[in-house]
Amino acid sequence: MAGRRRIGDRGDAAAAALAAAVVNSGPGPTCAPAAGRIAMAAIGEDAHHRHPTQAARPGRPGVAAFLLREGLLLPFLLLAALLGALLIATLATGAGPWIPALAGAALALLAYLGHRAHARLARSLGEVAAWAARVRAGDLGARMAGDSPLAAEINAIGEDLERVSRAVDEEICRHTDTLAQKTRSLQVLYDVAASINASRDLDDLLGRFLDTLIRVVRARAATVRLRGEDGTLRLVASRGLDPELEERERHVDVRNCLCGAAAADGALLCRTDLQACEQALAGPLLGGEQATLVVVPLHYRGRTLGIYNLFVDRPGFRLDDDERELLTSIGRHLGMAIEKARLDEKARRFSVMRERTMLAHELHDSLAQTLASLRYQVRMLAEMMEQGDATAGRRELERIRNGLDEAHTELRELLVHFRAPLDDRGLLPAIEETVERFRRETGIATFLQKECGAARLPALYELQVLRIVQEALANIRKHSRAHAVRILMRCRDGEYHVLVEDDGVGFEGRHLEGRPGEHVGLSIMQERARRLGGELRIESEPGEGTRVDLRFRDPGEVVPEPVRIQ
Repeated sequence: MAGRRRIGDRGDAAAAALAAAVVNSGPGPTCAPAAGRIAMAAIGEDAHHRHPTQAARPGRPGVAAFLLREGLLLPFLLLAALLGALLIATLATGAGPWIPALAGAALALLAYLGHRAHARLARSLGEVAAWAARVRAGDLGARMAGDSPLAAEINAIGEDLERVSRAVDEEICRHTDTLAQKTRSLQVLYDVAASINASRDLDDLLGRFLDTLIRVVRARAATVRLRGEDGTLRLVASRGLDPELEERERHVDVRNCLCGAAAADGALLCRTDLQACEQALAGPLLGGEQATLVVVPLHYRGRTLGIYNLFVDRPGFRLDDDERELLTSIGRHLGMAIEKARLDEKARRFSVMRERTMLAHELHDSLAQTLASLRYQVRMLAEMMEQGDATAGRRELERIRNGLDEAHTELRELLVHFRAPLDDRGLLPAIEETVERFRRETGIATFLQKECGAARLPALYELQVLRIVQEALANIRKHSRAHAVRILMRCRDGEYHVLVEDDGVGFEGRHLEGRPGEHVGLSIMQERARRLGGELRIESEPGEGTRVDLRFRDPGEVVPEPVRIQ
């Protein structure tokens, strides 16, 4: 409704102006100026009604300004005057000789105005097309020349487009940097996890990852320390420190400086106040430059096993969340590596102690008993010589000679038994050699039945199997008085079966349950079977010989667990 009222108001104003012009002018061509004034008054009134806030909005040119800038104001005024004169003349006289001329002139001016408008439109569209082509080619800074409203709007669109593109590029760069940081972090953690099982030297492992942490925070200097049982932090490796300072810091009390505080607290630290450390060292850390200390604890199950100290000389340095998470994860993984290395060392020492205990048992049960018997026989020989009984002395001397031969044989067996028995040949060749030596030294008919092919076991498993076979043959040599021995080696579907049986005198099963310290060899065989995760059975009856039956599974074979359906 408001729009219709404005249209009506504009029509009433034009009609009033037209009527005033008709009343105040007479017929004839002299009415043209009046017609021009009427047309301009109508245009001005219409412009006022269409843009009532035009004066309040600076920077937006009116119709007259637009026509003047485009060179169309004079033709437009002439056209308006001609149309006004033609209208007045028609109303006043109805017809006249000048009316065709006025109409022709008006049409000519109208054609001229149309041509100019078309040219202007074509030029504007060409400029817009050229701007669009530059934008499509990647030139987001392209702008249209001139100060026309169209150029201003297009340039505003271009600025918005460039601003949005710049924001998108910055967001992509930020996400790319974040992704690259995540990738580097995952690579570092992968290297740590892979090195835990591959590295055998703990100091070398910690030293290698000291360089990795230096690259992560771009540190100027760094150290890594291990916490000892006595509460001191032992320097394992360092980078970038003065040699004299490094020598003074070989061992640090855990209760003293920030290193000790971090070891006690077990949390990641990032400190810039290092005056206490410099006072304790009686000198600056990095040649007097301001430094930031990053302490990365290496902890496992609540215990701090060591620390990394990273010295950064960049002012305003701070760790972001991703770096903190990465350093904390590295500390946890390396803490596991330290604990694993210590457990491996304890296991190695225990294994050495166990082998020494087994060697002591073997010496006690064989060579030591023979030597004790020889000492007793020597004493008896001395008594006989004092009594002058030469015949009895010669008999005792022969016993001593036989005892020495037996001791020599037992010593050779022990050397063979405890030397490194396996090489690249594997288990079966080692057992073949053991059987051949047993057959040659005892003269007992010995048969080796092989049903294993070229199967290989881990070295530790092969060692345990060989030791059990050797112990079984040693017992046959000492006690069985057998005439024939059979050894079976069988492997089917990952299940191993080792059998050593003889036709000797045998013994009663209750003899296996003697006092502690007796039958050490049989106890050791049972212990070796447990290391294999298998079962060892010893069966014997008086006069029926003895069977040593070992069964275990290849550790490389995975046995699926049965599925329980509820």
